[in-house]
Amino acid sequence: MTTEDLGESIQTTEQLDELLSRPSEAVVDLFKRIEGPLAIVGGGGKIGPSLVSMACRARDAAGTDQEIVVVDIFPDPAVSERIAQLGAKAIKCDLLDPDAVGALPMAPNVIYMAGMKFGTTGNPALTWAVNGMLPAYVARHYRDANIVAFSTGCVYNLVPVNSGGSVESDPIEPMGEYSNSCVARERVLEYCSQRYDTPMLLVRLNYAVEMRYGVIWDIAQAVHDGEPVDVTMGYFNAIWQGDVNAAVLRMLEHTTQPATPINLTGPELLSVREIATRCGEIMSKPVTFTGKEADTALLSNSTKAHEMLGLPQMPTKQVIDWTARWVAAGGQSLGKPTHFQTRDGKY
Repeated sequence: MTTEDLGESIQTTEQLDELLSRPSEAVVDLFKRIEGPLAIVGGGGKIGPSLVSMACRARDAAGTDQEIVVVDIFPDPAVSERIAQLGAKAIKCDLLDPDAVGALPMAPNVIYMAGMKFGTTGNPALTWAVNGMLPAYVARHYRDANIVAFSTGCVYNLVPVNSGGSVESDPIEPMGEYSNSCVARERVLEYCSQRYDTPMLLVRLNYAVEMRYGVIWDIAQAVHDGEPVDVTMGYFNAIWQGDVNAAVLRMLEHTTQPATPINLTGPELLSVREIATRCGEIMSKPVTFTGKEADTALLSNSTKAHEMLGLPQMPTKQVIDWTARWVAAGGQSLGKPTHFQTRDGKY
């Protein structure tokens, strides 16, 4: 990805949204090959609109006419209006109602994004319903489609920092209500894949970042506010949200039956301390730390995805610098902290 034209900072949300949704040649080529509508279920959240925008832009660049349908509860009408402006069709649906899901228009290609994380500790029943029941309704309805489903690296346990990260064949040993509910989501989808012969990929994403949210934003905001940066969870993986969008769309051509998991993150082992220090340099602010780096962290090894699709295009160093400048300038936040410091699974 060429970033020279963007300069040292991204200054507007319009500029950011354009970059997050800019399709690569590989994504444009994808839309020359796939046929029929694309349904993006749960596409109204923090990640969805940029993925929808990339899909619409790639379709248009490919000169094809696939219908892109975005299904969500859409509590904020402005989001569904934006979806329509992007060139997709927004369908309001109570995804926890199996009859409502059963009435959705069919599609041969599905990206499944629905899930719940924030507030898990305070509302475990809803978390389990969203992450454990809802996938069955959607997978049963779209049983004849290719399905790429979002999961999370939180299904793994902490691993030694020098281990290279968890790989897809490692045991699933989650901590806490949220992580266990995410295992339930995967198992339900696996069952549906087996029962209905549905090709699927389960994308274990570990941490998407852009200027308005993500681990790098959390660190930069702490530095900006003069708060001590907790380095106990001293290391993490991350991937630019635009690279996530491109990868997930391209994975529609790599689904398997039965369903298989695939890790999706960047190749680097990122240091919380080093990123905080860099943010302090950019902001001209002192940085203080609390805690000491533990020998373990929540880390994923994404070699399998990189072999399939190539390495992410956006340099992480660029994202760090952009984010620090964005936060220093008072740029918009999505108000959704990652709680990356959590080591007991209680989000």
